[in-house]
Order: sequence, then C-alpha cells, then structure tokens
Amino acid sequence: MSRLGLVVNPVAGRGRGGIVGARAHRLLTRAGHDVHDLSAPDLARATARARQAVTAGLDALVVVGGDGMVHLGANLVAGTAVPLGVVAVGTGNDVARALGLPRGDADRAVAVVDHALRAGPRRVDAVRVVRGAGTGPEWYVGVLSCGIDAAVNARANALRWPHGHARYVRALVPELASLRPYGYRVRVDGTTWDSAGTLVAVASTPWFGGGLRVAPDAAPDDGLLHVLLAGPLTRRGVVGLFPRLYRGTHVHDPRVRVLRGTHVTVEHAPALGPPPPDAFADGERLGPLPLDVEIVPGALRVLG
Repeated sequence: MSRLGLVVNPVAGRGRGGIVGARAHRLLTRAGHDVHDLSAPDLARATARARQAVTAGLDALVVVGGDGMVHLGANLVAGTAVPLGVVAVGTGNDVARALGLPRGDADRAVAVVDHALRAGPRRVDAVRVVRGAGTGPEWYVGVLSCGIDAAVNARANALRWPHGHARYVRALVPELASLRPYGYRVRVDGTTWDSAGTLVAVASTPWFGGGLRVAPDAAPDDGLLHVLLAGPLTRRGVVGLFPRLYRGTHVHDPRVRVLRGTHVTVEHAPALGPPPPDAFADGERLGPLPLDVEIVPGALRVLG
C-alpha cells in the first residue's frame, strides 16, 4: 500500500476539479492506496499542508488540476525522492501534454498513476529559478515567459472565458494596443543577447498558452533550456507571428532567435527599452526581473 497525498484545485476544468478530485480519491483508494486529501480553501494553505505531508513522509504526491497544480506539485517534490502524479483537468494542460499524460480523463490518469506506483516513476527535468536576494528558489516544469507572452498570460488569468488557447487569443488583443519592445540582456551559457525584444521564453517543454508550440524542439528530458528571443516586433509583426506559434514554424522567422543551454540569466537593459512585465512560469506569476534560471536534469520523478 502506498501512502499518497492528494491536492485538488476544485475550480479547474471549468469547475469540474472538485468532482474529478473526489473520483480520483475513490479510484486510488479502491486500488489499495492510503490517500490523504491535503486540499484547502486557498492555495497557501494547501501548499503548507502538502509541504508538511511531504516532509513527514509520502510515497507520492498527486495533484488534480491544470498547469498551476503541476507547478505547485513540482515546487514541493522537485529534487526529492517523492514522485508526482498528475490528474490533468485544467483548460490548458500544457505540461501534461508535454509529458504524454492523459488530459481530461480522470479514469485513465488514475490508472497511469496506479501503474507507475507499482512499476516505478520516470525522471524528467525541472528548472530552478532564483529571483533575487532574500527569496528562495522556485521550480517550474514547462515554460517561463517574460515578454508580451507574460503580459498576455497575466491578462488571460483574469478572464473567466473563453477557455484554453482562445483565452490567450482574447488577452492578446488589448496588449497589442500598448505594445512597446522591452529592453533585455539575456545570457545563455556563454552567449549574450542585448536587444530590444517583444517575446522571450525559456522552455523545458514545447507548449504554453493552451497549445502554443513556443519551443517545438524542446523535450522534458533533454537536459536543455530552449530560449526563444523574438523582436523587436511591431503590432503587425506580432499578429503575423502569433498564428505560427500553433505550428511551431515561428522559429524559422528571421526575427526569431533560438538559443540552447543549461544556465540562463534574464535582466532588464534600461538603455534598450522599458522594463519587461513580471515573468510567469507554468502559467503562474514569478515576479520581476532579474531571473537566474538553471535546468536540473532528472530532478522531478513523474508517475507516468
């Protein structure tokens, strides 16, 4: 019998998260596991309860929700021996897509978790971010955004509808009205990019924004960060580039540069433009630049 911690986002999947979480609890219990529901009325208390349970001793942590719940789970178990199970019922589920996990199917997802508990987890990369003095590191699994992509993410998070990538499209329109290229200094291992820029993303997996293939060659276990640098772009340039993100063909545009490495720093360069917006990772706000980003190969054990 495995001792599992379960954390549920009840509003994930257009309000289906609570129902799916209850079903996941029943199915895991029926499969013979000792399941402890660590959910709470708010994210801070759920995180605190889950962290305490991980410290006290769990065989695995299982999260029910979207990319934000994967982000929460990764920050609790990355770099430890505790594996993470994912029941993906969010509107985007970009990390689950990248990891090849079931999306929107609780029964299949629980079956995958149960099988992996018996057969053993697999290792994937996780990314450690240091945000500045006085703050601890934060982990992410998918994509870090710190250009117009981050500004759109912030606006999309405040929208109630539509869902999935359509919400990202709706959020893009008002951001174009105030578009100005930002000033960057980005270092990727030994290469420095000093430029005004519009879109900057540091990816360990291909997708963000509910299906936008921002880093088409990224893989969750290749030990590399794929850094996309675009711009400076005009409004027309952004509108022209945006549809190509769905296919991943934007990387062939001469205004786009892709660098690969293991250590990235992203800073504001005041002489080159205004400060970029707060960064987001896995769809969750990280905060302002500067950021120091490092991939840690195999740091996250995944059930599936």
